[in-house]
Amino acid sequence: MSRRSGQLAEQTACDYLQQQGLVFLTQNYHCRRGEIDLVMKDADVLVFVEVRARQNDRYGSALESITPTKQSRIIATAQHYLQQKQEQATCRFDVVTLRIHSEKDGQSHQVCEWIRDAFQLS
Repeated sequence: MSRRSGQLAEQTACDYLQQQGLVFLTQNYHCRRGEIDLVMKDADVLVFVEVRARQNDRYGSALESITPTKQSRIIATAQHYLQQKQEQATCRFDVVTLRIHSEKDGQSHQVCEWIRDAFQLS
C-alpha cells in the first residue's frame, strides 16, 4: 500500500471514529520506538488507534498483520506519548480495519471494522 493510500485510510478511520463520538487528538505520533496512527479520546479514555487497510486477505487479514512485535512497539510509543504529555489517563488500544472492495465498474468502497480493546498491556 502506498503512503498516499495509507494516509487516506487513516483519514477514513478518523472520520469514522469521530462519527462514533470519539474526539481527535493527534495523528502519526512517533518516537524512536514506533508510531501510532491516531490518538483519540473516548469520554475519559485515551485511545491509541492502529489503522490497517487491505484489498484482500492473500497475505493475512488486516488484524492478523498486527503481530506481537508491532503491538509492543505501539505500547512503547503510547507510553512515550503519556510521558511527554504527562497524562494520567485510562488507555485503550483499538484497531480500525478497512477492507477496500473494487467493483467491476471501477468504483470502490471501503468497509470499516472497529475493534475496541484489540490488545492490552502484557
